[in-house]
Amino acid sequence: MRRVLAALFLALCASAAVAHEVRPAFLELRETAPDTYSLLWKKPSGGEIEIFIAPVMPAECRLEGRQGLTPGAVIVRGSLHCPGGLGGKTIAIDGLRTTITDVLLRVQHADGRVDSALLKPANPSYTFGEARSVWQRAGAYLRLGVEHILFGFDHLAFVLGLMLIVRGPWRLVSTITAFTAAHSLTLGAATLGFLSVPAPPVEATIALSILFLGIEILRGRRGETSFALRNPWVVAFAFGLLHGLGFAGALAAVGLPRADIPLALFLFNVGVEIGQLAFVFVLLLLERSLRGLAVRWPGFAGTLPGYLVGTLGAYWTIQRTLVLLAGLR
Repeated sequence: MRRVLAALFLALCASAAVAHEVRPAFLELRETAPDTYSLLWKKPSGGEIEIFIAPVMPAECRLEGRQGLTPGAVIVRGSLHCPGGLGGKTIAIDGLRTTITDVLLRVQHADGRVDSALLKPANPSYTFGEARSVWQRAGAYLRLGVEHILFGFDHLAFVLGLMLIVRGPWRLVSTITAFTAAHSLTLGAATLGFLSVPAPPVEATIALSILFLGIEILRGRRGETSFALRNPWVVAFAFGLLHGLGFAGALAAVGLPRADIPLALFLFNVGVEIGQLAFVFVLLLLERSLRGLAVRWPGFAGTLPGYLVGTLGAYWTIQRTLVLLAGLR
């Protein structure tokens, strides 16, 4: 498997600059009086790539607001007055087409109706009509979880690294299960407000965990042993706790309404697991398909994945440490 996956690591290297930049933004409107809405806009900031997006309100509406900053986000609070209400009107997100992030939109009407949508780069606007059902809102959170893992290249690199230090199907199952259990714990704790850790040190430590796996892959290739190689599930669980905090940034940092947190937390986590299992399944299928081919791999191919994982980890560690240090100034 080590040689088969080398090409995939090269693809991850090409994507390194955008790793983990799929943090969603959040736009909430609450009707406080006829034709008047309180507004909350949260846009992620302080990451590896600054995201330049902003909501564009209907032309008939008048917005009054003020901007503030919190760790990891730009926040705008204000009041939106729309003659005749929002029915039939369109809200768009300027700049969303040039990103890989999403925007969670939620509108609470005075009569209890809720409009909810997930705006994406391919569809950055929403026209208000009838209220969306709980199933449509659930689908948005589920898709967000799937997309977060599939576009979170650092998390995928870690899962790939785990697969490369594990030998045997049952050890692979126990290792992936430990990783899942660990990141589910911290994802839930952080999203529900029981645990709060600043994002920059978490992201830097996640990168360090990938660098650690790169070293272990090379150690195993040389026939050596270590605690991590003998007990990969322990390593998966320990670092999974950190990765769960990274996942939580996609929900907690945007300030979801309290009423939506249980639904969003559960379905986002289910989406993460679906994406993770799909990724593992595709890798195993690819490895099985190529195993029977008469390919003569060069001698260095066996060590290439370890060096590539380590290089990715080192690159992200340096990059995120610089972001961390810049935020301390």
